[in-house]
Amino acid sequence: MQTVKSPLPFHYSWVIVATGMLCIFACLGLGRFALGMLLPSMAASLNLTYSQMGFISTANFIGYLIAVLASGTWALRIGPRLLIAAALVIVGSSMMLVSRATDFIGALALYFATGIGSGATNVPVMALVSHWFASHVRGRAAGFIVIGSGFAIMLTGMLVPYINGELGSEGWRMSWRILGAIVLAVALIGWKLIRGNPSEKGLARFGDEGTPAANPRMPVPPSAASVYREGILYHLGAIYFLFGFTYVIYVTFIVTVLVNERGFSEGAAGLFWAWIGFLSVFSGPVFGTLSDRIGRKAGLILVFAMQAAAYLLVATNLPGIFLYLSIGLFGVVAWSIPSIMAAAVADYMGSQRAGQAFGFVTFIFGFGQISGPAAAGLLAETTGSFSHSFALAAALAGVAMVLSSFMRKPRR
Repeated sequence: MQTVKSPLPFHYSWVIVATGMLCIFACLGLGRFALGMLLPSMAASLNLTYSQMGFISTANFIGYLIAVLASGTWALRIGPRLLIAAALVIVGSSMMLVSRATDFIGALALYFATGIGSGATNVPVMALVSHWFASHVRGRAAGFIVIGSGFAIMLTGMLVPYINGELGSEGWRMSWRILGAIVLAVALIGWKLIRGNPSEKGLARFGDEGTPAANPRMPVPPSAASVYREGILYHLGAIYFLFGFTYVIYVTFIVTVLVNERGFSEGAAGLFWAWIGFLSVFSGPVFGTLSDRIGRKAGLILVFAMQAAAYLLVATNLPGIFLYLSIGLFGVVAWSIPSIMAAAVADYMGSQRAGQAFGFVTFIFGFGQISGPAAAGLLAETTGSFSHSFALAAALAGVAMVLSSFMRKPRR
């Protein structure tokens, strides 16, 4: 088919990026990362132990894990547009219902449903990069999409302490309701703007202008069935697993450490959380673009080194100034690995298999997210502190650096 000139002053692919950023803002930034800010007040209200706090986070990731394994197939059957919108409705609705939880089991079950919606949103959103962008700009595009989480962290860092200050110990319930309503609004925006393939707009991929786009109704080629036989996919999955295990310890428990172990007020901890969000806005675009230039392997090694340092600075109980340094190091690279990984999967597997392949490595990543908070919560309950949990995160980030160093260049 022939491509046509876009009526917009820019390629529609950047509308996809902006909408994808909003979807990540909703499904992960609010649906997942808001928990870290809400946990201290939730735990006090529902009488949760450290291990129960970890298990609520783990339940979310079990739901996430189930969804990411199937989301590639779901997207092929019903299309990414419908899947993303429906999944966001699940996220928003379940978050609003969490506000009505009265015990540990209720909160755990509802947050499990939130995880299903988050996983079914994240995978097709990130897979859109391979369809809308040529290889040499995928890292940059994915980087802009993942910064949605940073904006959500900024919002919750300011909003949750304010609501708790106004409404007291039960303010966390209103926070869940407001955040859930925002997610539902994003679901409507996604339905209006997302398109699964540039040919639906009569366009070629950004970076491939002048080349006819693929027909989105064509069946997936037989080679897609061989995706699970690719060794590099398991290599990437192992690296992504370690990222999932380690970063989730930080985002789930850093506020709890600041409030319960370091004596910070909830407002001060919220300010720290908001700074993580602000700094993380730059992480995806900067390191995604950097990986386009220096390679995915070098980009991953650099990011894991900075994260390992951030975890160690919390684990060692150094004076408060080092917490600022930890937050700075973690924030500037927070969402860089998902952007690099989305680009790397497309580089190795090609655009036709990218959705299925990224769903598979995200499935492996999900095991890390399940294991991380549960292990950290149990370890903290046993030792009385989260120091050992953050030390474990630092050690595993070092292992991820080693695995990244063995990545080979993709075959063209």
